[in-house]
Amino acid sequence: MKWQTIQNKPPTVFKRLIGVTQSTFKAMVAEVVKQSSPSKHKIAGKKRGPKPLLCVEDQLLMMLMYYREYRTFLHISADYGISETQCWRIVTELEKMLMQSKLFHLPGKKALQQSEAFEVVLIDVAEMPIERPKKNSGTITRERKRDIH
Repeated sequence: MKWQTIQNKPPTVFKRLIGVTQSTFKAMVAEVVKQSSPSKHKIAGKKRGPKPLLCVEDQLLMMLMYYREYRTFLHISADYGISETQCWRIVTELEKMLMQSKLFHLPGKKALQQSEAFEVVLIDVAEMPIERPKKNSGTITRERKRDIH
C-alpha cells in the first residue's frame, strides 16, 4: 500500500487502513520533514549515492504498517521494493525523529496517577479447594526393584 493509493481515500477509510487520522499523519510528515537533513541530491555538486526511492509519506506508512499490522520487515520491504535492512533503518530513524519531537507522546504513569479520572474495577475471586485423594502409605503400594523386569 503506497501513498498514491491512500491519499485520496475518505477520512474514515484512511483511519481504518493506517490507524491514525489524516491530520495526525500530516503532522507526522511535517515533523519528519522539519527534523530530517536535506538530501544531498538537492544541493548542487553534492550528489552522492542513489536517489531515495521512497518519499516521506511512504516511509511513514512503512512504520505505521509495522506497528499496526505486526508485519515483518521482510514483508514490508517486499511491498516497497527495498531491502529488509533498509526498511529496518527507515523505521528506526523515523521512530527516533518522532520521539524527539515530543508531539506524539502518550502521558506517562505519573500524569495518569495525578489525573482525577480513575475507574475502579473489583473482581471477586474465591479460592476453591481441589478435591484430591489423600496420600498415605496404606494406599500406595510399592513394587520391589528386583521383581520388576
